[in-house]
Amino acid sequence: MQESDQKTQWQKIQQQLSYTFRTSKFYQNVLQQNSIQVDSITSYVEFSKLPITTKEQLQQYNEDFISIPQEDIIDHVTTSGTLGEPVSFYLNEHDLDRLAENESRSFKLAGITNHDKVLITTTLDRRFMAGMAYFLGLRKLGAGAIRTGGGLPGLQWESIFRFKPKYIIAVPSFLLKLIQYAEENHIDYRNSSIQSAICIGEPLRTSNFELNSLGHKISSLWDIELFSTYASTEMATAFTECNQHQGNHVQEDLIYTEILDQDGNHVADGEIGELVVTPLNVQSMPLIRFATGDMLTYTDTLCECGRKGRRLGPVIGRKQQKIKLKGTSLYPQHIIEILNRFNELQNFIIEVSLDEIGGDQLKILIPESFREIESLKEHLKAFLNVLPEIGFKDSKTLQQLKFPVNSRKPKIFYDLR
Repeated sequence: MQESDQKTQWQKIQQQLSYTFRTSKFYQNVLQQNSIQVDSITSYVEFSKLPITTKEQLQQYNEDFISIPQEDIIDHVTTSGTLGEPVSFYLNEHDLDRLAENESRSFKLAGITNHDKVLITTTLDRRFMAGMAYFLGLRKLGAGAIRTGGGLPGLQWESIFRFKPKYIIAVPSFLLKLIQYAEENHIDYRNSSIQSAICIGEPLRTSNFELNSLGHKISSLWDIELFSTYASTEMATAFTECNQHQGNHVQEDLIYTEILDQDGNHVADGEIGELVVTPLNVQSMPLIRFATGDMLTYTDTLCECGRKGRRLGPVIGRKQQKIKLKGTSLYPQHIIEILNRFNELQNFIIEVSLDEIGGDQLKILIPESFREIESLKEHLKAFLNVLPEIGFKDSKTLQQLKFPVNSRKPKIFYDLR
């Protein structure tokens, strides 16, 4: 980041700090308990010494984070609850406008203009922030939105051929379901209007920005451009790829990012660390140095598209989900990637639990009808260096585990520890 950009960002950080410490009961308590004087935070150095805000604190003291009068709250949402019970989140008019601005810019990064139509296959209900953000962003951009929501492949294809959208917003796994449905019902999906997909909820790329196995599987069947995105309710901000597909761009006037090691020190460009964020220009529930739990890499090099600023790599796993198996450290996304490379296996669930002495125990659940067991074991041992336990479930149960009734996205990893 250039010095002028850094100065502008620091001014926005100071404004967010001033507002937050004035309005948030939680952060007023943080100041008092840690004997921190607001006036002493005059640079990034002092800022980096502020205590980290954890997901557990957000859950335990949820309402203490609210910084506006209750009557100013317009939208009530919850987090997806990936690592526990969902957390309540609130937005006022200002924050909804900020959400629209963020998504409008994100769509522009992916090449969407006000001449385009976009099919939104993610839910706008179920207290889901992302579905609302997509619609508000497209509305601000002036693009056409087709709100089909999740599931219902038949409705999706009918909508595609009726309205002819150029873009689709979808979870990658759902794109595969759309392809399967089209093939089973003799739909000429390769000659549809869809040219690009804005993908959410699942990583599409490896740490060196190449398509991972899931991305390759989609692109080998359907010749459309795939754009990765990364976001969460707590961040109230999305990170999106440009057409160079070299990482998700950070909108640095809307969010400040830190990637830290286990000791709280900044990691170097290309090294894995935990993403810690401070969303900027937020009023309803501001967060200071919020630890997302997501492990990823970053780069501050100039993008080939010409844009300056930080780009984030794909999430390789969550800090709490790290697995230690027979001396080998693993993250769920790495295991998922290895399993996706084994083309004969179309469906699976990963479970981790504790054994009788408190060590990690890893099990891969696969369909009872699967026959290539020995080949799968050899594949896992070759790429993981350890061999997990193999378990069996009927296909219907596996599908129910992967797509729980009230879940907003596929659930492949179950942490039972």
